[in-house]
Amino acid sequence: MKLAFFDTKSYDIPGFQRYGDPAGVEIKFFEPNLNEDTVSLAAGFDAVCVFVNDTVNAAVVDSLYRLGVKAIVLRCAGFNNVDIKACQGKLRVFRVPAYSPHAVAEHAMALLLTINRRTHKAYIRTRDFNFSLQGLAGFDLYGKTVGVIGTGKIGRVFADICKGFGMNILAYDKFPAADSGLNYVELPELFAKSDIISLHCPLTDETRHIINADSIAQMKKGVTIINTSRGALVNTEDLITGIKDRKVGAACLDVYEEEGDLFYEDYSGHIVEDDKLVRLIAMPNVIVTSHQAFLTNEALDNIASTTVNNLTRFFGGNPDTSTEVCYHK
Repeated sequence: MKLAFFDTKSYDIPGFQRYGDPAGVEIKFFEPNLNEDTVSLAAGFDAVCVFVNDTVNAAVVDSLYRLGVKAIVLRCAGFNNVDIKACQGKLRVFRVPAYSPHAVAEHAMALLLTINRRTHKAYIRTRDFNFSLQGLAGFDLYGKTVGVIGTGKIGRVFADICKGFGMNILAYDKFPAADSGLNYVELPELFAKSDIISLHCPLTDETRHIINADSIAQMKKGVTIINTSRGALVNTEDLITGIKDRKVGAACLDVYEEEGDLFYEDYSGHIVEDDKLVRLIAMPNVIVTSHQAFLTNEALDNIASTTVNNLTRFFGGNPDTSTEVCYHK
């Protein structure tokens, strides 16, 4: 099995070599993202491995098919960047549905604690021997209401963490989790009653811009919004307006809807031309991290082992239907 691995980062390589070599998977690591300009690199490979910022549109799918590629393996849970319809009858697609729900949920709570208690600002101050407490006041999480939108594994783990802080949980999901013990409500009630709203749902046509001007208008003044799922769940312009109008008290973003050309790269020596992102980062009540919620050693290990297992089972004639997102004969 020959695998073309796109958008390679240094932390990807050890795990995939550890699991790939014994399984007979020959991996070529490419630094560029997969897109229409780079798809030719996949010539001669049986499969391609892609991540969240790779572009697998219909044109790329057609090119992969013509090059003889048989499968796309995603090293992530989401697959909104893959044109699944275009893959039908051409390429099989597999994902990693649950690499570490704890990693993402814990990062969401870390963001909330940081923005609330201003620990990032306190750290910078004390490095300069400034021990003033001015402007560092937060609020108790105990007794606050958190609205959890999306109650898959990550959403439920986040809810459990919030329960440990003594918070009240309201939940929304199109498909409520049976026997979860969560208090499910409709979105208008969740928006109206939540002090904190955390997004843990996939990006679909229904959930795109679920946070927008209309939904923000229904929220409590001073609400904190957390997004560790997909950037396009939030209408960025509407979020900025909500913050400027003091309706949104804080935002914690590990994802951004136009992150594809920026996240995972070092632009510290460049002028970033994305004005919306620049405005967000400049706001004192906003934290932006670069899609790192998944990044724990345990998650990286699970991603590598599951992805290699998806490959070996597919090419062995026994595909794992629990991880497959494009079925065809």
